[in-house]
Amino acid sequence: IPKGDPVDYSTQIKPILNTRCISCHGGVRKKGGFSLLFRDEALDTTESGKFAIVPGHPEQSEMIRRLTLNDPDERMPFKHDPLSKEEIELLTRWIEQGAEWGEHWSYVSVAETPAPAMDHTWVRNDIDRFILEKLSEEDLTPSPEADPATLLRRVGLDLTGLPPEKDLGDSYLKNPTNERYEQLVDSLLASPAFGERWTSLWMDLSRYADSKGYEKDSYRNIWKYRDWLIRAFNDDMPYDRFLTEQLAGDLLPDPTDELYIATAFHRNTMTNDEGGTDSEEFRTAAVLDRVNTTWEALMGTTFACVQCHSHPYDPFKHEEYYKFMAFFNNTRDEDTNGDYPQLRQYHGEDSVKLLKVKAWLEANVPAEKAKEQITFLKTGQPIYNSLYCKPVGNAATSESGLLLKKDGAGILRHVDLTGQRRLIFNFYTPNSGGVLTWRLDNESGRIIATIPVPTSKSWQTLEKEITPAEGYHDLYFQYTNPNLKDLDQSGMYFDWFHFDGAFPGESKPGYAQAKTMSWDLLTNSKFTPTPVMMENPGNMFRSTHVFERGNWLVKGEKVEPGVPHILNTMPDNAPKNRLGLARWMTDKKNPLVARTLVNRLWEQLFGYGIAETVEDLGTQGIPPTHMQLLDHLSWKFMTDYQWSIKRLLKEMVMSSTYRQDSKTDPVLLEKDPGNKLLARGPRVRLTAEQLRDQGLFVSGLLSKKMYGPSVKPFQPKGIWLSPYNGEAWNQSKGEDQHRRALYTHWKRTAPYPSMLTFDGAAREVCTSRRIRTNTPLQALVTLNDSAYFEMAVHFASNMDRFAGTPREKISAAYQQMMYKPITTERLAALMNLYDISLKTYDSSPQGNFELVDSGDKQHRAHRSALVVVANALLNMDEWITKN
Repeated sequence: IPKGDPVDYSTQIKPILNTRCISCHGGVRKKGGFSLLFRDEALDTTESGKFAIVPGHPEQSEMIRRLTLNDPDERMPFKHDPLSKEEIELLTRWIEQGAEWGEHWSYVSVAETPAPAMDHTWVRNDIDRFILEKLSEEDLTPSPEADPATLLRRVGLDLTGLPPEKDLGDSYLKNPTNERYEQLVDSLLASPAFGERWTSLWMDLSRYADSKGYEKDSYRNIWKYRDWLIRAFNDDMPYDRFLTEQLAGDLLPDPTDELYIATAFHRNTMTNDEGGTDSEEFRTAAVLDRVNTTWEALMGTTFACVQCHSHPYDPFKHEEYYKFMAFFNNTRDEDTNGDYPQLRQYHGEDSVKLLKVKAWLEANVPAEKAKEQITFLKTGQPIYNSLYCKPVGNAATSESGLLLKKDGAGILRHVDLTGQRRLIFNFYTPNSGGVLTWRLDNESGRIIATIPVPTSKSWQTLEKEITPAEGYHDLYFQYTNPNLKDLDQSGMYFDWFHFDGAFPGESKPGYAQAKTMSWDLLTNSKFTPTPVMMENPGNMFRSTHVFERGNWLVKGEKVEPGVPHILNTMPDNAPKNRLGLARWMTDKKNPLVARTLVNRLWEQLFGYGIAETVEDLGTQGIPPTHMQLLDHLSWKFMTDYQWSIKRLLKEMVMSSTYRQDSKTDPVLLEKDPGNKLLARGPRVRLTAEQLRDQGLFVSGLLSKKMYGPSVKPFQPKGIWLSPYNGEAWNQSKGEDQHRRALYTHWKRTAPYPSMLTFDGAAREVCTSRRIRTNTPLQALVTLNDSAYFEMAVHFASNMDRFAGTPREKISAAYQQMMYKPITTERLAALMNLYDISLKTYDSSPQGNFELVDSGDKQHRAHRSALVVVANALLNMDEWITKN
């Protein structure tokens, strides 16, 4: 008969097992044949033949006996401190009550969670009710509301990443009522800067970079994805659609260019262009990264370790990793130099040609045939990459593709030739006189094409009719050229091959013109390429197997796409592809997606998530401080707000909780040093992007130009190194060098150093949370970095335009920065700095020339002293911190 209060597995038992037992009895290690990871394993017999846990009978349970022994050679935990009397008693009661496993809070679907009935003048919305209830339990009271100037700057930086514009700020400060504050919030949410601020966050999650990574780390043209994010945030795209388009935009009906570009979310994976690497190995690495990123960024769960074994702490089984991987394993990208597949966005007359060809095809040929041709024109897919051909004889695979030398040959495996009448391939050869012969199956097989190969100055695309054949075949192709005398002389390079039927609609009016325009688009057009996701067609389907112990070379059981058993099931009629996966994730029954986003936004505003470990909501993560609040907001986000991020953010910043003063006292520091209970307002250092952007803003240098290719602001020579090609950091001209930080060119092996110093992410993998650090290097950046010093020079120039004495100029500059008058103590310190600097520069005939190069000596000394003061202002603690 159960004794005492019911024991809760998740909150009372699981923490003991995780910290004291499961390192030896779960996941990889199942010592003695005993595992505590899953209930069915725990209740099974051990290697000794005994049952470690017998539900209802702790006296028959070997686990309890071993925990209570005195002999250190038999007592568990082995060679570790024994469990406490209280812990053993708790485990005993749990077994006595049936040893039921419970579900962790984050794996249970979100339910509607009413706010507590807390009536108080401080309460403005439901958030405040949850916070006040917890504060009351801890005998704490909320802090007063922050002064209007502090609140103005705080909400501006949080929502747009910039201080509010002067007119907007003045309007609120003249009459800082609740109604005016709401108008301020609405204006900030509607600002174009909103999308830029939140895109900066998503760039960490999506591991955005302008380079491919690894050793060579060559350029990747993917900036249109960043621009897609900005527009999506500014348009307040519903979050379920936001995720669906990024995961599977290419699988939606008749995908537009924007839908393709959205899928670049998962083309930010690294590609290894180094010669001699195994393309299949790094294709596989990219697929694994997509799995891990999807779980960490979108579902706040660590999933990567399940690649090698069942999760040691959470209820995810080894084979479930590969079922989930199967959703991503059938995409067309294959770790090639060309970064295929790429969306081609044509320019000028070529864009008009595409529209004409598309209209003609849709009007004259069957829909499926029209779609195939249009897809090929827009994406160049499907193709067979030459890196996956087998070289034969005098041939080799190079980083540029397959190379055939004199009489060299290659084999293209498992090609479906049913209905195919045309071969199109991309090649390069500096030699004339070459002939390419294609045969079925082997070097003695039937010839299906003989192709004279013209000389090409660069990569060129060629079209050739082939003799019909049916079914799947290996294709043997050989290059012969009597002009090649040396066996080692390079003959012909291949990039890719494409097979399809003849250009359709031959009997229709306008056929010749449509075919000519189509070929011009393929061979002579100008376009902007963006790497995108695409599925293999049915005849190129790629199956998925479990990797034994996580080793991609050791394939185990074949698996179909599927989701972990512990979470919600796939929706009815959902396809087993990335689109079906997106529907599963955005189903309101999914317990993780809404919670993860709510927790992430909360962390951005308050400094810490409701569950601090935003990257891990599992059993090893830090539990939420306000679990009911997290569920309440998650439910409202999905239902009441219909996945609107702007409405969710507004709810947060309109709360009294958010508006509190950040000042603390000894009682708060003792009871809640990390401000997890939120008895005061947030006080955290600004992000690397915000620090740079607000400095540009207040100095008058900030460019409001949006979108377009990444830019290269000032960076000292010798820092940015590019292996192999010796590429230099060519500083952008004009306003481009003063654009917002998110537009800065990001090379993974050499990120922009000042932002990295302030905890920016290299973005080789998904970064869910930047851990804030405080190092001397940060002060050296803001005091001495040339970009920051340039801001100080321009800020001083603006400061000097204010009327009055130096004292009045400095006061006005502080007011411009902080939206409130300067204190007497601060002004005295800054005036002392000004006076010392003025004296120094006035007595030096050359020193001030470094800062100001125009005007008479007295003016230059004055202006130089203002530069020093401006530099100090831009280094104030209250300036680099959100108070």
